[in-house]
Amino acid sequence: MIAFVSGSVSAVFVDSAVVDVGGVGILVMCTPTTLAGLRLGDQATLATAMVVREDSLTLFG
Repeated sequence: MIAFVSGSVSAVFVDSAVVDVGGVGILVMCTPTTLAGLRLGDQATLATAMVVREDSLTLFG
């Protein structure tokens, strides 16, 4: 389980954001409210929940 991710915001999309954590881009699916508060280059800490399925591992934050 990944409880949170913390790092620089690298990209913001319609339904997700990428956070650079130690040189690794972590894609986090986010609500519109969360995405509205994220700015490229800013530091962010997102609480996350990992959903494990047969064909994917998805982080929601």
